[in-house]
Amino acid sequence: MAADHFSGHAADYAKARPSYPPELFAWLAQRCAGRDLAWDCGTGNGQAAQALAGHFQRVHATDLSATQVAQAEPHPRIDYRVAAAETSGLNDRCCDLATVAQALHWFCNETFYAEVRRVLKPGGLFAAWTYTLLRGEPALNAIVEDFYRNTVGPWWPPERRWVDLAYREMPFPFADIATPKLEIRLEWTRDDLLAYLRTWSATQRYIKELGSDPCIELGERLRDIWPQSDSRKSIIWPIALRCGRLE
Repeated sequence: MAADHFSGHAADYAKARPSYPPELFAWLAQRCAGRDLAWDCGTGNGQAAQALAGHFQRVHATDLSATQVAQAEPHPRIDYRVAAAETSGLNDRCCDLATVAQALHWFCNETFYAEVRRVLKPGGLFAAWTYTLLRGEPALNAIVEDFYRNTVGPWWPPERRWVDLAYREMPFPFADIATPKLEIRLEWTRDDLLAYLRTWSATQRYIKELGSDPCIELGERLRDIWPQSDSRKSIIWPIALRCGRLE
């Protein structure tokens, strides 16, 4: 069972995390033979589940964290459940699609994959994606990368390495399907960025163990290149998507 890294700041997570591009979900739906049921595992506050509900008749959305699920917006097509990734509560061969958004690195084990194979219909699709370290203008990139690797770097859980590798070397027992190049692109203020960086699991571990907020000093560094707090800058997250079909 995966560790829970986000229950302690679930409300902030729901407010500060970027949303996924609509074209991602349209692409997935187009490659499914049916659109009766999708399972969104590790749903968190339901970001991906909400988007899937626009393409599927029903969405079964599960997460280990009851606190995270409590932040999810109700939707008539979504059934939210508190459950470990390895125990979906679904019937055999009932899903057209199973997804994991920004979470597979926490539970990419054979027990989970066995559950995916159990619940997918023959020919069903499994898709998992993560967004890697954000990019912006060069001066911003240098500050954020230093914060990522040096300031909070020692507090990243070991599973974070899969994100750094863009999921390329992660165990994935399905034949890979070619996927499109996708990204998240937002116009953010300095405070938007700081709120997001505070939701990182490494930042939260730093705060818990050292009793101080590293984003305060980071905010001072950002003011040098971003003096007006209400001005907006382009922030981009490349998306690493892996997709495979159950034969």
